[in-house]
Amino acid sequence: MSAEIIDINQAEAPGPARLLAAIIYDTLLVAGLLMLASTVVTLPVGWFLSEEAMTALPQHPLFRLWLVSVAPTFFIYFWLRGGQTLGMKSWNIMVIRTDGTPLKLADAILRFFGAIISWLALGLGFLWLLVDRKNRTWHDRLSGTRLIMLEKK
Repeated sequence: MSAEIIDINQAEAPGPARLLAAIIYDTLLVAGLLMLASTVVTLPVGWFLSEEAMTALPQHPLFRLWLVSVAPTFFIYFWLRGGQTLGMKSWNIMVIRTDGTPLKLADAILRFFGAIISWLALGLGFLWLLVDRKNRTWHDRLSGTRLIMLEKK
């Protein structure tokens, strides 16, 4: 997406089923990235370190930080580079700011960590879109963003 402004009043919000499909798609992608990120570290480390060191690796703070960085990097990168993760792209969903402009870094960070809160509340933050007049989740409201449907290409 370019830096164009989208008329938010003309945009339709995706339904819960479509949103769930995009979430499942992105979850599978992030799981694969986590496996890859783990392999990138454990394979070379296994060649050079003892079995004891390999056993201790999962508890190492740098290894944990490396893995914890995967999901936010994935989502924030894609939201800033076109407003769509791969799952959102597959289901013709885009995230924009409520003024119709693309997300800025602060918006994307706030949206990601707001989504974590939405999940930690047993998914209530996501289910909120069922009662919100504008179909927004808690993290949409928190970050000043909105999901819209794109026309099929």
